Amino acid sequence: MALRPIDNALPTTPERPKKQAKVSIPIQTQRKPSDFGVVNDENKAPLPPSVEASVDYISSENLKPFQDPESKIQSLVEGLESKDWIKVCESLNDARRFSLYHSTLLLPILEKVICVVVKAMSNPRSALCKTSIMAATNIFNAFGEKLLDITDFGAFDRLLLQLLLKASQDKKFVCEEADRSLKAMANSIPPLPLLKKLCGYVNHRNLRVRAKSAVSVSNSVSTMVVEEMKEFGLVTLLQLAVDLLSDKLPEAREAARNIVFSVYKAAFTENGVEDPEAWQSFCLTSLSPIQAQTMIKVVSS
Repeated sequence: MALRPIDNALPTTPERPKKQAKVSIPIQTQRKPSDFGVVNDENKAPLPPSVEASVDYISSENLKPFQDPESKIQSLVEGLESKDWIKVCESLNDARRFSLYHSTLLLPILEKVICVVVKAMSNPRSALCKTSIMAATNIFNAFGEKLLDITDFGAFDRLLLQLLLKASQDKKFVCEEADRSLKAMANSIPPLPLLKKLCGYVNHRNLRVRAKSAVSVSNSVSTMVVEEMKEFGLVTLLQLAVDLLSDKLPEAREAARNIVFSVYKAAFTENGVEDPEAWQSFCLTSLSPIQAQTMIKVVSS
């Protein structure tokens, strides 16, 4: 058998090229400062403390009179109107010093001072807010009923509302300071004109404001004599208490009970002797049947 010529041989299939193995090249990550010998967080110098932490709350006992109050009063308003909140805090403390020792110099600009106090209370900075509440307390103690004579622009009403709001919030140290200020207000301002201001907030839509105003009403009523209660209206006081007795907050309900007891002790107790029959007769003739039974039950319980 003859051999086929080499030229006629079938062509050989060329080999497929071999795939190259993939080599993963690590991406160079950004090196940390510590990789270059820079100190780490633990070795860093601590940041300076917050400026707010450096603001001191000065008690009234530690406030001193001015050596030259006449010259200092000229710059007080400018300091209160400063855009630097720390400067405002300092000026509020100066206003407190004027209230304590130089109130006659502060009286001509008192309304302006109160407007700044109200504005500072609504500031989100706790230090500024608390300092303004402390200033309000000193102003109440220094001026008392005179504050009601400077309300042409509603300065006192705005101050009262802000105090009720601050006493109702969650920050405990602000809330406690506002409570102290409201007590100072009740002790320094005659109850009759103060009650007329407070009654507008007893029906406030904010539950906590309603409760705080009820407590303030109770504090004022507890200082009244029977003649003052009658001038304001015994029935008005009891009707106010009836509405609060069904309030959602226990603080408001407790204040309502205290109002009822204050009225009962002042008007229906003589020389330490109570007159429950006169009390029942008064309630039944002056109030609706449901209200009367509620008042009688509060006293008898």
